[in-house]
Amino acid sequence: MNASVLPIKQDSQEVIMVQTMPREPLDRKARMKIPHQPVPMQPPEQRIHNFEEVCLGYDAQTAMIEAMRCLRCPQPKCSQACPLHNDIPRAMKFIAEGDFLAAAAVYEETSNLPQICGRVCPQERLCEGACVRSKREEPVALGKLEAFVSDYKREHGTFTFTPPPPTGRKVAVIGSGPAGLSAADELVKRGHAVTIFERWPYPGGLLVYGIPRFKLPLRVVEAKIEELKQKGVQFRCNTCVGKDMPFEELLENFDAVFIAVGANYPVPLKVPGADLKGIYTANDWLVRSHVPPELRPETLRTPLEVGKHVAVIGGGDTAMDCARTALRLGCETSTIYYRRTEVEMPGNKRERALAAEEGVRFEYLVAPVRFIGNDEGHVKAMELIRMELGEPDESGRRRPIPIEGSEFTVPIDTVVLALGYWPEPMWEELGKKLGLETHDWGLLTVDPETGATSLPGVFAGGDAVVGPDLVSTAMASARRAAVAIDQYLAEKASVAA
Repeated sequence: MNASVLPIKQDSQEVIMVQTMPREPLDRKARMKIPHQPVPMQPPEQRIHNFEEVCLGYDAQTAMIEAMRCLRCPQPKCSQACPLHNDIPRAMKFIAEGDFLAAAAVYEETSNLPQICGRVCPQERLCEGACVRSKREEPVALGKLEAFVSDYKREHGTFTFTPPPPTGRKVAVIGSGPAGLSAADELVKRGHAVTIFERWPYPGGLLVYGIPRFKLPLRVVEAKIEELKQKGVQFRCNTCVGKDMPFEELLENFDAVFIAVGANYPVPLKVPGADLKGIYTANDWLVRSHVPPELRPETLRTPLEVGKHVAVIGGGDTAMDCARTALRLGCETSTIYYRRTEVEMPGNKRERALAAEEGVRFEYLVAPVRFIGNDEGHVKAMELIRMELGEPDESGRRRPIPIEGSEFTVPIDTVVLALGYWPEPMWEELGKKLGLETHDWGLLTVDPETGATSLPGVFAGGDAVVGPDLVSTAMASARRAAVAIDQYLAEKASVAA
């Protein structure tokens, strides 16, 4: 086969030609000379007027070129840095050769949600941050390439699944976020009957109700839900275990239970005026802005009231999502107020850069001390106090200390509180009642290797165990737990025999 010839884009707009399918593999020196291929994005002035995905993604030719930049390290640090330990060099090899379905299959060996991880994982802190090329230049765009081949399979591949012999065992999964979907996927592959119980009207948990559509299109999650249904996973939505049905009912009717409820109870802000109209939690704000009304609970179907000047309190990825959403909803200014500096911000640097590109403003070293309302009880202003940084606290970040007498007021008419999340208080109460051990206000205590809780046959994973974390770490814990549940069920069947 003759080698095909494709252009490589460079920042200088020069174009050079390389063979993308050479007779002999390119050596390391040749790969080092291939420049990074920027991924196409919606321009900021365009994307702030829609909720379409910001990243337009690679085309086939550019994906092949970017994958050629992988140096195929004998001890790939990128794979080691990935919580799932994806075989990234092998996937890059297939992409460079144009075998996108084979590359997608490589990811699926270790990941249940590559089409999602490629979009929302902070690759700069994981695989791309460990890429040897990142020391001097842009790393290989591993996340965008993972998303590309996963999308390619969804659009061009065929669904194949050979059901294993049924074991006759039933597993209940509570929650359909990343951990719940991943555990169900692994368990149904092992022949167990799986039912997922979800409190929201539609499956997906955080993936549907917590991540904006401009980062993760609904169609991507819908495709995974449909795939699981075809594999035999059953979904029971609008069902909150512990409220709509007793937890004990699952213990009676299922052979094992996996708890994957996340940590999605918003941290409150205890300052005067926090109950004024026009002040929203991040949950409220995101669900009512980007989830179709038919997929929301009835209590969240009323439209948001978005004023001219929106203040977002917080500094993580959720705060960025809320501030960027505010621009798309038509406000004049969207400002993030954070009590530390950008250095201490816990979120993704790329997300902050995208927010800044779109016009989000940042005010550092400030914290709200009260909200001021008008005669109708609607917020009209916010009083802030300036902060300075002291010694590091338990998080390792320098502690913010209020500066006495530095208070000042800014006019605002909409506030979004994005201060972080705690576990649902119900689980601490249930734990005491059932003997389910918890820690840190309701996080579930588990064996880190198996996900086993203090209750026999009950396992847990994801944010319900460690608090708010990554999709990939939730998936990794769910996959470990699925192996342990399968072993537990096998031992249970052996004893019964």
